[in-house]
Amino acid sequence: MTRTPTPADRFSFGLWTVGWQGVDVFGGPVREPMDPVEAVHRLAELGAAAVTFHDDDLVPDDATRDATLARFRDALTETGMGVEMATTNLFGAAVFKDGAFTANDRDVRRYALAKAARNIDLAAELGATTYVFWGGREGAESGAAKDIGAALERYKEGLDTLCAYVQEQGYDLRFAIEPKPNEPRGDILLPTIGHALALISELEHSEMVGLNPEVGHEEMAGLNFAAGIAQALWHGKLFHVDLNGQHGPRFDQDLRFGAGNLRGAFWTVDTLETQGYDGYLHFDYKPPRTEDVEGVWESARACMANYLVLKEKAAAFRADPEVAEALETAKVAELSQPTLAAGETLATVREESFDVEALAARGCAFERLDQLAMDHLLGVR
Repeated sequence: MTRTPTPADRFSFGLWTVGWQGVDVFGGPVREPMDPVEAVHRLAELGAAAVTFHDDDLVPDDATRDATLARFRDALTETGMGVEMATTNLFGAAVFKDGAFTANDRDVRRYALAKAARNIDLAAELGATTYVFWGGREGAESGAAKDIGAALERYKEGLDTLCAYVQEQGYDLRFAIEPKPNEPRGDILLPTIGHALALISELEHSEMVGLNPEVGHEEMAGLNFAAGIAQALWHGKLFHVDLNGQHGPRFDQDLRFGAGNLRGAFWTVDTLETQGYDGYLHFDYKPPRTEDVEGVWESARACMANYLVLKEKAAAFRADPEVAEALETAKVAELSQPTLAAGETLATVREESFDVEALAARGCAFERLDQLAMDHLLGVR
């Protein structure tokens, strides 16, 4: 198995990732702005398949919109790169200080819908098939400031309206909600995968809307990312995925993939590779402030390399005969068997006698299985 990325690996990067200037709340830019055309060419050289963008990443200035898009299209053609996903910046501008789809101010909500629709047109034109909504300002810092029930109704209205618009235009585009628990708002609406799934079930066009979970966002809430995306896959709602690294429930670190929780990254790759996910592997990370532009490309290369190494290790783990034996001992496959056999009812089970003490005395043999995974991850098997 090769560890050199190619377009067949379906890796993609946001223009805002490699183009991040290192700004944080304590300091200004440490790198010059990056031309999207340069980003396309350098990522193609590294083996990526596609790029993604916020509207403002690509065309921040209407006066140069046509010229910028012409250069960008030329770069895509020259490199063979695609645009697989797009999103709208509904969080950065001052107008969105209280949110976009859920702002108390009705005029702000109307402007947010218009801004999103405009970029949906561009996304469809450039060939994107997924459109992500991250509600980074959809939330509050104090209880009285936001009627949560009304806010969720407005969230639903916004998504319903844009789903209808996509259908009317005949675009081959589906939506993905990106959950996050906090930062920049104190408490963000739809903070986790589970919250977003619940809202999706209430939408008029729920079949068009799925999830774009991010490693760091779920781990900020102390949750298991691999378990979360496994549930999203079970619902048929893992439309896209954001890969990065995170050290537990801190601020959103956006480390390169594999940094931070390495065991979590291993199980994330194992889940994506064995549970039927066939979408793009999108890196949403930030090259640290410590790096110059060459450090930016080193971190991008490392994101892809780390995924490929973990993919190789996860495949070796699954192919290991001793692992197969340990899985059988741990009865992992038995969980796929229905609890009630065909024709059985609850009454059948109630008539059985169970040796509860003997059942309680059975060991699960999970430690051996987990150590085998550790051995593969550590490279000693």
